[in-house]
Amino acid sequence: MTDGYATTDDGVRLYFQRIGTAPRVLLVPNGPPLLDLLERFAATHTIVMFDPVNRGRSDLLSDDARRGDVLEREADDIEAVRGAIGAAEVDLLGHSYTGVVLVLYARRYRARVGRMIQIGPAAPDGSVAHPRTPEDEALLQGIFERMLELQRDTEPDSEERCRRFWDVLRPLYVVDPADVAKLDAFARCHLETERRAASYVMTRIMPALSAMQLRADDVAGVTGPVLTIHGRRDRSAPYEGGRDWARILPDARFVSVDDAGHMPWIEKPIEVGGDIETFLAGAWPAAAERVD
Repeated sequence: MTDGYATTDDGVRLYFQRIGTAPRVLLVPNGPPLLDLLERFAATHTIVMFDPVNRGRSDLLSDDARRGDVLEREADDIEAVRGAIGAAEVDLLGHSYTGVVLVLYARRYRARVGRMIQIGPAAPDGSVAHPRTPEDEALLQGIFERMLELQRDTEPDSEERCRRFWDVLRPLYVVDPADVAKLDAFARCHLETERRAASYVMTRIMPALSAMQLRADDVAGVTGPVLTIHGRRDRSAPYEGGRDWARILPDARFVSVDDAGHMPWIEKPIEVGGDIETFLAGAWPAAAERVD
């Protein structure tokens, strides 16, 4: 594994790691925590994972930096990393809100994009309300209440608070409580960026997602193949929002993962990994469906 930094046009340094020397590149924003999933694709792809701004070993921005469309700026960051590694074209994989950023990137740099994978993406239209089951709503309310208690009782930038915060949050992302401990790689609380990540997501990313209203006409230029994978019990990004992506993108297919949440590769590693492998090899997985 090799690593390095890409520098954006506004001087931000983005830390990336590269695995392998295969001819095609799979570029993954916020990829380091997904390492166990990504390593299986190294036979056919050079894997390039990078930390977005305010995450991992990338630069921590001041609160007043990068005002404006934060999601479009993160799409620019993908281009900065692509340029730094010298790849003419890349395949892309994005989980959660970065699944949205991939589409914004492909709208503007479609000649640079081969195949795209979204896993548990936020919905294309943040104004649409997707109801939750009573069980999931109760879980969310309990998590929010415990998070508020943490904000009152501990130092805002301490490693201890970060770990306690993650302990509270991680049951949201998987369905089976036995899988909760498998998410520890996502908590890098020894890094200041990760200790402040929740504030950045809540004050900058979430409002941008809520304000977003993308229709089919808005993404008509994203003509490459897109595979959207979504856990049916996703309590973080709505399942129907994932289906909406497959409905509005010109060449998209949808894979539904039963009994899985926001991180379906944790709960169904063989199925999800196999579907991605098939797609990266140039075919649609058997489970992939059109959404009309």
